Amino acid sequence: MNYYCITPLHRKNNLTARYHMNQKLHKQEVDHLFEAILTLKNKEECYKFFEDVCTVKEILAIAQRYEVALLLTRKMTYLGIAKATGASTATISRVNRSLTYGEDGYELVFGRLAEQGIEQKPAENADPKE
Repeated sequence: MNYYCITPLHRKNNLTARYHMNQKLHKQEVDHLFEAILTLKNKEECYKFFEDVCTVKEILAIAQRYEVALLLTRKMTYLGIAKATGASTATISRVNRSLTYGEDGYELVFGRLAEQGIEQKPAENADPKE
């Protein structure tokens, strides 16, 4: 069963909704956090910083969303992604909405990884046929 439908309520041309979302996010505290993240030099530093800043559950939730995005870009079905990652269909749908109507952050990162020759393989239990 494939679920690739997105409701038309989240169109990218809905600038008013995007403007309000950005206004809620763009704060000095968030700028400080992002500036701090940009100083990290390697994975080990990321582990140290994020373990101090986030709970394990929060880090794993973000990692799960990232993995879902990776699998969605490889055209894996919702059912296959749910099996591979343990993500709910609601989470998969939310990530799909970000990929389709978001700020293109996932594409930016995926593109830069590709430019650097870094291939991120899906989790071992991810079957692309599902």
